[in-house]
Amino acid sequence: MTLRFALLASLSARPRTGYDLLQIFDSSVGFVWHAAHTQIYPELRRMEADGLLASVEVPRGPKAHKREYRITDLGLSALRQLASTPVEPSPEKDPYRLKAAYLEWADPEGARAQFELHLAHYARWLKQWQEMQQRIADGLDPVVNERLEARPAAEHRTIVAAKVFAYQGMSSRAEMEIEWAKQGLALLDTLAEPQP
Repeated sequence: MTLRFALLASLSARPRTGYDLLQIFDSSVGFVWHAAHTQIYPELRRMEADGLLASVEVPRGPKAHKREYRITDLGLSALRQLASTPVEPSPEKDPYRLKAAYLEWADPEGARAQFELHLAHYARWLKQWQEMQQRIADGLDPVVNERLEARPAAEHRTIVAAKVFAYQGMSSRAEMEIEWAKQGLALLDTLAEPQP
């Protein structure tokens, strides 16, 4: 249901084609919820079949057409319900902590490479999440600005604050993961020291 929620939220600003949605997932929504491109079009068709979206064919060049989707009243109601319904946290499935718990089976080079990959991954994401947060706060993100244009001015403060808050959370998590990977590398150094 989270992909459905992300698509409904993306379509709540204005009608979009599947390609437009792919672009948004690559540049905005994908920073907090990744979806493979191959998942998006089938979900759009299911949502249309469920009455959450309506679509029309629009020209794409002189001879081709594409589908443009818009959210229906039923879709807006579903979006409100999904946004308001608490979600129970998922049981943990953390391959990195699992590997760390059985570090004694890893060769030191492989374990080091895993921690370095983890550190580099979250350093990259931290940079992207912080940049996105700053763009939103500065009023420079086109996707958020488009949403602001589609909503009443009285909602603008909430829209911006909520998005900045989400990215602050992602950044905090990245900082924690970077610190954990650094501690893992330090542990490997300690374990490599000769025993007395």
